[in-house]
Amino acid sequence: MTGVERRAAAGLAGIFAFRMLGLFLILPVFAIQAQGLTGATPLLIGLAIGAYGLTQAILGIPFGMVSDRIGRKPVIFGGLALFAIGSVVAALSTTIEGVIVGRVIQGSGAIAAAVMALAADLTREEVRTRTMATIGISIGLSFGLAMVLGPALAHWFGLAGVFWFTAALAVGGAVILALVVPTPGHSSVHRDAEPVPGQFAGVLHHPELLRLDFGVLTLHMLMTALFLVVPLDLKAAGLPAAHHWWVYLPVLFFSVLAMVPFIVMAERHGRNKPVLLGAVAALSLSLVGLYGFHTALPSLVLFLFLFFTAFNLLEASLPSLISRIAPPGAKGTAMGIFATAQFGGAFLGGLLGGWFHQRFGQDAVLLFCAGVALAWFLVALPMRPPRQVSSQVVRVGARGVEEPETVQRLLLEIPGVEEAVVVAEEGLAYLKVDNRRLDSARLQALCAGA
Repeated sequence: MTGVERRAAAGLAGIFAFRMLGLFLILPVFAIQAQGLTGATPLLIGLAIGAYGLTQAILGIPFGMVSDRIGRKPVIFGGLALFAIGSVVAALSTTIEGVIVGRVIQGSGAIAAAVMALAADLTREEVRTRTMATIGISIGLSFGLAMVLGPALAHWFGLAGVFWFTAALAVGGAVILALVVPTPGHSSVHRDAEPVPGQFAGVLHHPELLRLDFGVLTLHMLMTALFLVVPLDLKAAGLPAAHHWWVYLPVLFFSVLAMVPFIVMAERHGRNKPVLLGAVAALSLSLVGLYGFHTALPSLVLFLFLFFTAFNLLEASLPSLISRIAPPGAKGTAMGIFATAQFGGAFLGGLLGGWFHQRFGQDAVLLFCAGVALAWFLVALPMRPPRQVSSQVVRVGARGVEEPETVQRLLLEIPGVEEAVVVAEEGLAYLKVDNRRLDSARLQALCAGA
């Protein structure tokens, strides 16, 4: 990576991490802290936790498309400003309704698509995957940090202090954008990193992609709903709220270690489907276990470890499966719809989890979650095992512009190239390749002479 590419990767990962940290911070504390807000009910508490997901899901793709027209940085600055305003509104609120409004405004700063597009503007095709992976890792780290910082901030400064901290994170993100992230010389649509409107219909009619979209919606629904009851269970089991991170930190750390062998099994040995189904089954089992044994701290820790091992495994596996299954040149569109489903799941988890809590009690939330996980298992069961292919983007030069059909035919004759789409106006070819069989030298020679 060049110096500009390293700055872009580090800066954009920092912006993404700051924003997601701000959204995640209330998860481990809100179910307890919100009880001091005027008008708080289980349903409204759940809605406050998940409200950001609704506006994020609605505005994520449109904001990315706007950034194609007016530039990436103005959209990202605007999104961070909305996030800061929402945080201030929530911090100043003494009612649950005020916090809900703040969370809705937070979610309206939907910058994910614009950040990914800016990353694509600032990196070459051959290092873009590494840049996106850096951003993805930052999101995982922000979740773990939120589980530790959230309880501590709430203990020291109260719920308002947590929201003031999220406002400061938004300001920090804007500073990084201004001082660290380079400004691209020009912006263009990148089919491997952002949605293309003309591809929506095809992606939304792809049954295997829809299974994965349902999966990520379910996964984040379960995670959001779970945090409506787990903080209450930990407190009831005798652990003070300020010390809940004593459970979250080791559970998350060891669950990440525990998932690694399964990632290797899936990615290197082609066992994606069995690993996916096993993880969803473990998710359901962990929720049944939490329902049956949530009154004792040791069993709570055990089943939380099982839940987060499955959660982290699925969180890492699902985007990889999207990349494998999406048609060439449609990866960005598939990932955009996938992200919309993810945030929609967070909203539904708060709404439905809060409704079940209010209507049937907090134990019913865990049974509801177990049933949803079982439904996901049944939806995933007929999934076709994905091919062991990866996405690759190569430049094909003037000949690709003048003779795209010829270049596409020549690409498909190269061993290991399974699918190829040449986009003449971009001078690029989007490939699905089997790296075990790929004749890289021949591919490079063709691209150099194209």
